[in-house]
Formats: sequence, C-alpha cells, structure tokens
Amino acid sequence: MKDFRSLKVWEKAHALTLTIYKATEGFPKQELYALTSQIQRAAVSIPANIAEGCGKDSDAELKRYFLISMGSSSELEYLLLLAHDLGYLPQSTFQSMTNDLVEIRKMLNAFIQKLKANR
Repeated sequence: MKDFRSLKVWEKAHALTLTIYKATEGFPKQELYALTSQIQRAAVSIPANIAEGCGKDSDAELKRYFLISMGSSSELEYLLLLAHDLGYLPQSTFQSMTNDLVEIRKMLNAFIQKLKANR
C-alpha cells in the first residue's frame, strides 16, 4: 500500500481537478447536468483512481487503476477540447489545462511502464 498524497502525479491531477472546478463555474446553466458534470467527473476520476490504486495490495491492481486514470485523462482531453470549441473555455485556460493534462499522462505512463517491467 502506498500513500497517494506522496505521489507527484496525484498532486498534479488533484490540482488540475481544482482548476477545472473553478473554470467550469462559468459554463452556461444548461450545461450543468451535461458537459459541466461530465468534465468534472472525468477530472475527479484521475486522482480518485490513483488514490484507490494506492490502497490496493498488489502492483497488478495498482497498474489497473493507473490505466483507468489514463482512460479518464483521454476522456477529459476530449471534453476540454469540446468545451473550448463551444466557446466555454478561453484559449489560454484550455492550453494551460491541456499542458497539465499532457504532463499527468506522461507521469501515469511512466508509472504504468515501471509496473509492467516489475512483473
């Protein structure tokens, strides 16, 4: 078992989730139960699955939860693009979030590769 709070990837994913919650506050009200909710749930899923994986007792389970986080990050990447293209996210906000997400994905991938190598 690992302490998820000690992982840089979790810190970055948590920080991105907080940023996303702030950015989506200004989305149109008609998106509250649609795009806003979907973006927030995809964002939360990344650090939540990292945390859940750290609570498991095997590297195989940890890897599985990191893979789920990776899937959620791909979903979030698309949803941010959609929000940007709909005019809900300014270019600078979109670019900053996308850059953070790319960094998180690289970190997740490095963890996954390390766990695969340790088999």
